[in-house]
Amino acid sequence: MSTRQIDVDLFNYTRRATVEVNVGGVKIGNGHSVKVQSMTNTGTMDTEGSVEQVIRIVDKGGELVRLTTQGNREAVNLGNIKQQLVARGYRVPLVADVHFNASVADTATKYADKVRVNPGNYVDTARTFKHIDYTDAEYADELKRLRERFVAFLNLCKAEGKAVRVGVNHGSLSDRIMSRYGDTPSGVVESCMEFLRICRDEDFKDVVVSIKTSNTSMMVTTVRRLVRVMAEEGISYPLHLGVTEAGDAEDGRIKSAVGIGALLADGVGDTLRVSLAEAPENEIPVAKELVDYITDRAGHAAIEAKAYEGFDYEEPLRRATVAVGIVGGENVPVVIGGVTDDTDVKADFLASDIDLQRVDAANDGAFVGITLGDLTVENIEKIKSLKDVVLVASSSHANPVGELRAVVHALVNNGISAPVIMRRSYNEESVETLRLKAAADLGVLLIDGIADGLWLESNVGTATEINSIAFGILQATRARISKTEYIACPGCGRTMYDLQGTLARIKAATAHLKGLKIGVMGCIVNGPGEMADADYGYVGAARGKVSLYRKKECVEKNIPEEEAIEKLLQLIENDK
Repeated sequence: MSTRQIDVDLFNYTRRATVEVNVGGVKIGNGHSVKVQSMTNTGTMDTEGSVEQVIRIVDKGGELVRLTTQGNREAVNLGNIKQQLVARGYRVPLVADVHFNASVADTATKYADKVRVNPGNYVDTARTFKHIDYTDAEYADELKRLRERFVAFLNLCKAEGKAVRVGVNHGSLSDRIMSRYGDTPSGVVESCMEFLRICRDEDFKDVVVSIKTSNTSMMVTTVRRLVRVMAEEGISYPLHLGVTEAGDAEDGRIKSAVGIGALLADGVGDTLRVSLAEAPENEIPVAKELVDYITDRAGHAAIEAKAYEGFDYEEPLRRATVAVGIVGGENVPVVIGGVTDDTDVKADFLASDIDLQRVDAANDGAFVGITLGDLTVENIEKIKSLKDVVLVASSSHANPVGELRAVVHALVNNGISAPVIMRRSYNEESVETLRLKAAADLGVLLIDGIADGLWLESNVGTATEINSIAFGILQATRARISKTEYIACPGCGRTMYDLQGTLARIKAATAHLKGLKIGVMGCIVNGPGEMADADYGYVGAARGKVSLYRKKECVEKNIPEEEAIEKLLQLIENDK
């Protein structure tokens, strides 16, 4: 599918048009500001602890708060939590997070402002990775059963004036969807659309939609596909964005900024959560800064450009280029950076060694700096005449993503196959801000397949810190793997152990295992599914008990928590 078949402007920022959804007085979509939210990790029956955590989230700027509702008693207790919040002057909308039990969603309509249901386990049973051969008639019967149950729930929501989130997680697709569509973006989108079609047919408008996965590239391209399918079927519900199981610290922030930023850059997204394996209130400043950075592009000077023929917005392939040494061709994207003693983030080229030439005076075998304004007819002909050059694209436009995209699309449209390194200079107050902005700007260019390297410059941060950000962006997009990847959930009321402390200990023990993906999951909602994307998994099974996975296979169940990390390390060692 080419860009001509989707209503998106790759080069100019505009918000996607949606219907308006009212969640407890907070308006989402239809041009309203992008709302930021978080989720408690307290037990929902811990009324006082939940109230205190909600207040911390709201005081940081959170505009909605989600809580786990494993059963009816948790759903009912949302009423007590809301009552105490109101008594203390907090009227933030509360969202009930429901899995595995449709009747709990029914109960939650009386106490929550919005109810999240997961299509993977709303009426389907929990995912077991079993293939089921359905006839068309049998599959139609399953959809009829889904419709009858979901319509009853929607009627309750209408009566109570409550909103719904249809929240698909790649890690918890049902066996029914997997059996018919496979583990594919089409399957993820169809899992969502089954529910959205019912909402449309029932004229239920207060719906927010999300598709989440721990793989940032898949998250971005699957949401792009969903937006197109929704438009084709006349559906314009607002979108909730998030990269699930993003992890913590620098990696969690970069991963979230890459995935969320890539969609916000195209005007997609009306509310979001940055999922960090940290205290929930830590998520809010990250989310707010990311939203402000992208949405400030509104009204920017227009960028005139044309997408190149064959560019696939939903399933982008890396642009074909001529290799120049280790740059371009089949080589992994490179990093240009500063001198550092840390070999894990050693740049492929030192910026101080590069003589960056102007395009009009460039020689063969040079690094040549270009901007969109440089691509005149004369300069394009000059670039075509050069041999073995690496182009270094930069932008100071208010919409740098749009302008850097325009540079590469113009090159392809003019038959130029030289590799392109993306250069961005930042003047920020902190490394934390630099990390978010660089990830949001450059991650989408890697996902689009149009970057052969990164060159970051900044007024803040050491060479090690700046190089680390560049390598982190490459890792987050899986364009270049240079370290261990941790797929770690943020934790919630379902978490069965000390997730943050355990993640820190696992990282300390496994950081040398470069290239491995290790999942650290609080419970079974997404645990087994996300293990399919990880080499090894550590999943909460019961209070103080952990199960270990090798990819999809559970290899040891209900291990005492105090023994589980050692057994995980032994499992990895035995597989070498």
